[in-house]
Amino acid sequence: MTNVLIAAGWPYANGFLHLGHIAGILGADILARFQRQKNNKVLFVSGSDCHGTPIVVAADEKGVEPQVIAEHCHEQFKRDLIEGLGFSYDLFSKTTSSTHKQVAQDVFLKLYEAGYLALKSEHYPFCPDCNRFLPDRFVTGICPNCGSVQARGDQCDDCGEIFSVSEILSPTCVTCGATPIWEDSEHFYLRLSALEPLLKDWFQHQTGWRQNAASLTKGLLEKGLCDRPITRDLRWGIPVPLPGYEHKCLYVWFEAVCGYLSASIEYASNTINPELWKDFWQDSKAIHYYVHGKDNIAFHSVIWPAILLGVENLHLPDRIISSEYLTLQTRKFSKSRHWAVWIPEFLSKYDGDLLRFYLTLAGPEKADADFAWKTFQTLINNELIGNYGNLVHRVVSQVFKNFPRGIQTPETPNAAQAKLWDRVKDAFDLVGSDLEQAKFRSALLRVLDLTREANRFLSEASPWTTIVVNRQQAEADLAAVLHVIRCLGTLTFPFIPRASQTLAQILGVTGEKWEYPEPKFLTVAVPKPLFRKIEDFEITAELAKLENG
Repeated sequence: MTNVLIAAGWPYANGFLHLGHIAGILGADILARFQRQKNNKVLFVSGSDCHGTPIVVAADEKGVEPQVIAEHCHEQFKRDLIEGLGFSYDLFSKTTSSTHKQVAQDVFLKLYEAGYLALKSEHYPFCPDCNRFLPDRFVTGICPNCGSVQARGDQCDDCGEIFSVSEILSPTCVTCGATPIWEDSEHFYLRLSALEPLLKDWFQHQTGWRQNAASLTKGLLEKGLCDRPITRDLRWGIPVPLPGYEHKCLYVWFEAVCGYLSASIEYASNTINPELWKDFWQDSKAIHYYVHGKDNIAFHSVIWPAILLGVENLHLPDRIISSEYLTLQTRKFSKSRHWAVWIPEFLSKYDGDLLRFYLTLAGPEKADADFAWKTFQTLINNELIGNYGNLVHRVVSQVFKNFPRGIQTPETPNAAQAKLWDRVKDAFDLVGSDLEQAKFRSALLRVLDLTREANRFLSEASPWTTIVVNRQQAEADLAAVLHVIRCLGTLTFPFIPRASQTLAQILGVTGEKWEYPEPKFLTVAVPKPLFRKIEDFEITAELAKLENG
């Protein structure tokens, strides 16, 4: 048994989740479910990233405290991710928890005591009307790259350019519209330059990363790391735990990545063994998966490892599983332009398994991908339903109708049956190997290929015809395919868990592990379709809604 930590990216608690957010973290739940089927000891953690400027901006716009915005989003995230999409977190926490505050401050102090923090004073924008320093997102102006007049303090949504707040042209305060002045402010910096040798030595021994993460990290380390501010002037966040600096907060990029450790400690504190977290964080043989979107690579492949190296005696990341970008109908997701498919609305119309299936098969695993409503309809109706769902329904219906007391699998399968079963046996090894390496699309394609082979066998055997002249042969063929369907329920569990659980109930099986089961006598319950077809009028409505904003 191996201790496996699954660490999924923390969604930012300033608005609803959209499809792009899910594309980056879905793999974490696939891994967690698979590793549990392998009988490994899994700790799957994540939570809501509740601090930072965008939440303050959203709160100011609504005239409420940031805590209100963060709590509302956190509760919605839990409904969407856990209830709607079936994410099997052991703990979905939040950065406003008391445990997270304590852990983040402890990490800060350990870095401070180890000499990996340094005080620096630099110029920052200060609003004379609001009487406060302005974080990047509190500044707007003209993009220095493309000239857009809607650029934010650190990024332009129109051209995608990232820059320093000092580079933006004609800057103004988001809150009051005043022109900021520049004043000195003292902050703690994480000495990445001092940690760089340790990082380079660690990085050169890493395997099992997605290529985008490995390439980006290699480039950053070759270029050389600069020290980064770890605190900021902001009222909403975790206070700096040093006398005289309590009015400053820990920078959200620093304290948020500490959430993987704090959530692990919080989970353990809720069990009978508060030291349980050490099984995952102080075990050199443990495996840590970090699953997130492309825009968060550096935080997981450089920043967090640097922090862990500075703290010492904590397990570092093993496998960085970072997706690429997802677009919507070939365009970038945009909240301001109302170009998005929001998860709460999606789940009010469609089962969460459908999105899990689509994003696994057509998502941005290794290259940028696009969510198109027509493609969604095609993959669901043709592949999930036409290939898999119909196989299950046809066989279960035939067994329920003709063998209501149950059906016996053949003790000595014929050549065609044996060939099909051999394919199923191999699938557990091949699909499992893909999942170990986070090759989710390849794993699912193998399962669908197996489903197609079962469909071919069923069409050639034609038990609904054979039963008229040879009931024993029809029973053997149906039982052979029903055994394959039982295995498919296990193989598809990481991808479409709710449908797999429904299938298990129909077949009367429970606790299916990731291993080829011995064929047995099976009875089936009243058959029911696992999925519903996506109709043309639904897709027409979705496209019209997008175009009309």
